[in-house]
Amino acid sequence: MNALLAAATLAGSQDLDLVKAAAREASVSGQPVVDAVLEKASLGELEFLRALAHELHWPWQTELQPDMDEAAELKKECPPRLALRHRLLPLAFVSPPVTEAANGAPGEGEVKEAEQKEKTSKRSLVIACYDPFDLMARQAVARTVNVPVRWTLAPRDELLRALQSFYGVGADTFEDLMKSRDQDLDDAHLRDEANIIDESDAEASVLKFVNQIIREALAQRATDIHVEPLHDNLRIRYRIDGVLHETPVPENIKALQASVLARIKVMAKLDIAEKRLPQDGRINLKLEGQNIDVRVACIPSVEGESISLRLLGQEKFTLEKLGLTADYREKVESLLAKPNGIVLVTGPTGSGKSTTLYTFLSRLNSVQRRIVTIEDPVENKLPGVVQIAVKPEINLTFASGLRSILRGDPNVVMVGEIRDLETAEIAVRASLTGHLVFSTLHTNDAVGGITRLVEMGVEPFLVASSVRAFLAQRLVRSLCPHCRKPAHYSDEQLKSCGFHEGLGKTLFTASATGCQSCRGTGHYGRMAIYEIAMVTAALQDLISRKASANELTRQARRDGFISMREYGWRKVLDGSTTVEEVMRVTSEDFMD
Repeated sequence: MNALLAAATLAGSQDLDLVKAAAREASVSGQPVVDAVLEKASLGELEFLRALAHELHWPWQTELQPDMDEAAELKKECPPRLALRHRLLPLAFVSPPVTEAANGAPGEGEVKEAEQKEKTSKRSLVIACYDPFDLMARQAVARTVNVPVRWTLAPRDELLRALQSFYGVGADTFEDLMKSRDQDLDDAHLRDEANIIDESDAEASVLKFVNQIIREALAQRATDIHVEPLHDNLRIRYRIDGVLHETPVPENIKALQASVLARIKVMAKLDIAEKRLPQDGRINLKLEGQNIDVRVACIPSVEGESISLRLLGQEKFTLEKLGLTADYREKVESLLAKPNGIVLVTGPTGSGKSTTLYTFLSRLNSVQRRIVTIEDPVENKLPGVVQIAVKPEINLTFASGLRSILRGDPNVVMVGEIRDLETAEIAVRASLTGHLVFSTLHTNDAVGGITRLVEMGVEPFLVASSVRAFLAQRLVRSLCPHCRKPAHYSDEQLKSCGFHEGLGKTLFTASATGCQSCRGTGHYGRMAIYEIAMVTAALQDLISRKASANELTRQARRDGFISMREYGWRKVLDGSTTVEEVMRVTSEDFMD
């Protein structure tokens, strides 16, 4: 307790009674003492742990990179279950310094030299921890590790990240799975397990291993999980903020490839015997009381089935989350107030179009409006909205579904995507008969949506009279507000990309090392950048006269249109994102 109080004092604690209370509470509840003190006493982690190492005369370790040449031996001495359960990281084997044998009578020196060699032949294992008061961990190490141990204290968050990187996600469960891999994991047993991700899973199983993969993905804010068989390994990648990151996995995971893939297919209610054809399914999970909807796509490959999981949280869709600037917010509000017409959201796959449409529907959702959607597939369930999933195998297509919807007295209709002339014509007819219609198109920009509809075969005068606006968007990574740093660009670099507004202004870029909040990436989340082409009377006239794309763009600019890149510059100026991100998604090369 004395060392704890002294370290808290050095770390700047103003209330030692609070530190004492936290320590006593932890000893009663079984919570780690250091965790309790850091949480209850509001101490800085690094300052407190560094001071604690000083008081206890323990080495302070900040370089948490285990010796990879001895990785196999380190994991053998400190197996995953021990390391991950007690949060211990083996770093390296070290030998005690060799001392010269003492001088003495003939033969006496030889005896002492032999004794010294025997002592030095046994190496010590350096183990890093962040809670020196965890007696259960010390006892577990004493029972398991067969060599002397040298303890060192390390920062908590860095230690936890290094643990996952060294052992791989789900390594503690994987260890038990490997021990019992000769036992049959029959399909009936797999089917009886509930789709609940809980800390209290009874015992190690393939179920718990898959749950740990999903839990870790959710903890890292991943939107997708890709389980990809390779020739000699099973690769697992998470898509975080739009970028794929490979997550460390236990060694020899290839041996359990079939069991892992079968478990995911069972959770998604797919046919585990069918391995030649693509399959799609869904998983409904519960995590700490929150429902998580997972969309599963299974495709065959030459190395085995590759499975992708799209994680869809039951989030609330609000206009505030879209991050619209004031003038764009006003435009969107005016579009949502229209009694009829079509609003088209354009952009490539993965640009956030569905989120924007769900936000619009959520804003319009009320008892007075009947809203019906047809989607492929239904990504998020909106309470009070009738949602239909496309099923081409029974001839439920966008076109046929939309015809039925119009007979169901809707006020607002959302079509997942306009892919063909038939769907486009029905959508136009719906808008002209008093319905407000939302849909998406795959085009590069907003004005391009006009020519896309005309090329599809829709008469120009129908496009002009039915469409109210084209909204294009892309997603850029947001800067972590805790570790962003000032960027340094030359005037020539900014001028070369047309960013004249940035000259002489303080701009920001991502930190190369990141911080705890962004998990070392320098980015936290994504945001959309937009361009909106409102179909004004002047633009309607040009559309009806089949004007060229350049003429349409010039008129749109006269009507107040700004490009997506120009919108992005606004977000760069307010420190939300970087110049490189805006240039990346607007398809232009920037500086070398």
